[in-house]
Amino acid sequence: MFDEFMTLHVENTGPNALALGIAPAVFERDGADAGRVKELTAELHRLSGTLMDLSEVTSIYMTVQGAGTIDPFMNWATMLQPKPLLEASNVRGCAVQAAGRLQGLRAKAEALAAPSLDPVRLHPLVWAAACRLWNDGHLRQAVAAAGEAVTGQMKQLTGRNDSADTSLWQQAFSASSPEAGKPRLRWPGDPVDQDVRTMNDGLRQFAPGANMVIRNPATHVDEALTEQDALERLATLSVLARLIDSCAVVSVSAGERTSAV
Repeated sequence: MFDEFMTLHVENTGPNALALGIAPAVFERDGADAGRVKELTAELHRLSGTLMDLSEVTSIYMTVQGAGTIDPFMNWATMLQPKPLLEASNVRGCAVQAAGRLQGLRAKAEALAAPSLDPVRLHPLVWAAACRLWNDGHLRQAVAAAGEAVTGQMKQLTGRNDSADTSLWQQAFSASSPEAGKPRLRWPGDPVDQDVRTMNDGLRQFAPGANMVIRNPATHVDEALTEQDALERLATLSVLARLIDSCAVVSVSAGERTSAV
């Protein structure tokens, strides 16, 4: 915009300059569209107002003899006045420098920014159950629906719906061997391997715990959740759903292990 403004003006510089330091630093060009000049001038005044804090953020200032340190963006129009504080080259140079510094600050901010959690990228089962309620602003109900969906995932794999949900979670990951009609969910791998045992022990506590502290309150306690609280709960349910995807179903019939996915 400033460049367009300058196409309609002539800089008072060079060996033929008129009364340097006394006459304006910029004159309107002969034959310039007066209406367009007026529009651009008004728009640059408006823009300078929006840039009130730019000099402070970028540390871009001009030191002018007799005037001290001034903001080049707020004082751009002095180049049109007698005894101008700035010339067009000053304003243009400061703008280019400010743009460079802003680019650097943006790169730094992006490098230091914390990663964001996009609910759309949660486990498909979790987000499919929660998305409509979430988008309608019903965050607690969205968490409850996601909790029900993950519990349904466990019930489908074990083929059970004959007990309270928390009890079914406990039985699904029980350390006991599977029984007739009571298959178990197990982390894949050699059951005597320490890492596999650790995963099975963790799931034995994590899965029922998630049901008790996330799904149950969201279902039975009428208390609003903040977006951050709700998102963290959905993320936890997403982790549980992905872990279950990796588990094997172990039944009593032949001790066979089948993939959960």
